Amino acid sequence: MANNKLAPVDGPPSDVERIKTESNYLRGTLVETLEDRISAGIPDDDNRLMKFHGSYLQDDRDLRKERQRSKLEAAYQFMLRVRLPGGVATPDQWLMMDKLAYQYGNETLKLTTRQTFQIHGILKWNMKKTIQSINESLMDTVAACGDVNRNVMCTPNPYQSQIHEEVYEWSKRLSDDLLPKTRAYYEMWLDEEKIMDSDSEDNAEPMYGETYLPRKFKIGIAVPPSNDVDVFSQDIGLIAVIEDGKLAGFNVSLGGGMGMTHGDTATYPQLGRIVGFCTPEKIVDLAEKVITIQRDYGDRSVRKYARFKYTIDRLGLENIVEELHSRLGWELEEARSYEFESSGDRYGWSKGHNGRWHLNLFIQNGRIKDTEDYKLMTGLREIAELHTGEFRLSANQNLIISNITTQKKKKVMEIVEKYGLTDGENQSALRRNSMACVAFPTCGLAMAESERYLPSLVDKLEELLDQSGLSDKEIIIRMAGCPNGCSRAALGEIGFIGKAPGKYNMYLGAGFSGERLSKMYKENIGEEEILESLRPLFDQYAKEREENEHFGDFVIRAGYVEEVTSGTNFHR
Repeated sequence: MANNKLAPVDGPPSDVERIKTESNYLRGTLVETLEDRISAGIPDDDNRLMKFHGSYLQDDRDLRKERQRSKLEAAYQFMLRVRLPGGVATPDQWLMMDKLAYQYGNETLKLTTRQTFQIHGILKWNMKKTIQSINESLMDTVAACGDVNRNVMCTPNPYQSQIHEEVYEWSKRLSDDLLPKTRAYYEMWLDEEKIMDSDSEDNAEPMYGETYLPRKFKIGIAVPPSNDVDVFSQDIGLIAVIEDGKLAGFNVSLGGGMGMTHGDTATYPQLGRIVGFCTPEKIVDLAEKVITIQRDYGDRSVRKYARFKYTIDRLGLENIVEELHSRLGWELEEARSYEFESSGDRYGWSKGHNGRWHLNLFIQNGRIKDTEDYKLMTGLREIAELHTGEFRLSANQNLIISNITTQKKKKVMEIVEKYGLTDGENQSALRRNSMACVAFPTCGLAMAESERYLPSLVDKLEELLDQSGLSDKEIIIRMAGCPNGCSRAALGEIGFIGKAPGKYNMYLGAGFSGERLSKMYKENIGEEEILESLRPLFDQYAKEREENEHFGDFVIRAGYVEEVTSGTNFHR
């Protein structure tokens, strides 16, 4: 029975809806475009479709003006993202990504905030060979971008080894079951025989439909006491409930999302809201039905209003839950108790329940590369060549060398020492809790620097914290080059969102465990004003903080910003 309380947005479909409708289930003219050697770029329609295959067309923005002056085409290249549920990869898969980064990319790897790999700098004529090599290593890039469910996250922390294994298996199950059914990816990149009839049952998308979702969709699984996946930033957040040492099920959170648009107060980051509890075997059914609600009622007219968070806020959470129960044919149980303590990673060595060892390394902003004085990529390659466990990518862009045998621990330690690989112990507490998106030079949406700038800003903030006697105080700091939210800056106790080159909005007051948003404190400021603004705050925090009081809590108590527990009052 139709729910009369729900209605789709009344308005003409966006141009992206036309592109999807005309694409013949994500094929478009991509094959012909990729064979065109005249240009290194591709038309916008095909670029929209490329996202569903795990890639974006980019260009080197550092070279734009020079190439324009020389009347040359932009320095086009592709970013390629892997689908890697739970962020778990084998040593062979790590070595394949390392090889491809050198063979076809820019000789670096990016560990993303959604626990997967990105390679930047791939030229158009190398895309097919790159994707085929990734598939040969038993990974793929399908649905890593686009208006579909993205990479499913889950906590990688090895100190929860038995529970981790179980939630990881559920993350894989969700990722696989929620994939698009079209064979376009396999035809284009892996030379599967093409299905000519666009009306064939093999072409059908029973869950997504021919226009897929109005916007991207994200799922993450957290295991308390760690909220390392920022579960409330997800469209569907699943919070593991552990009873008597076993996984009883999941509390379900709906409608999180970090993106917004500068100057448009109808857009905002939002926290997911807990709507109930379900047992593990029901989460796939739950996710499918939630996705169909967003498919049917999400805004297909204006894309910046199209995320599930806006669908919920427009139609009402109670009405969405009522519709969900109707589609499921069963109801969620009452949410069960849980407690988060942090949203960061644990660094260093730990021993698992199976007697094997885990090493959590600090990777600044997730960038794996060799420099003259820090051979990070080489060191990790040497570990991968002898390692028999896994590599686990964290949602904070760090890396866990997991399930190291006692016999190989000594050799791993020798490589760590040889290359000076850091487990975070020799980094400040602020730097260990820092995170930045890619931004310049490759992201076309970036308004300001992020990955390339945050480390130097942290250098200066470390001096202020040291002067205030706070050098060992854990404070979450995040930076984004634009308001789209990839680094989840709105969940930083100190957050920066780029406005223009060298200028940022500064936000304060998010919760240390990821359960509260930040609030704008200063608008459109540069480094000098950032430092001038934070110096007195640090001094006051050092003198007046209560026992175990986090910085985000303090700035609210001291009246610097108001508490934000819902995105609907983010701008007020």
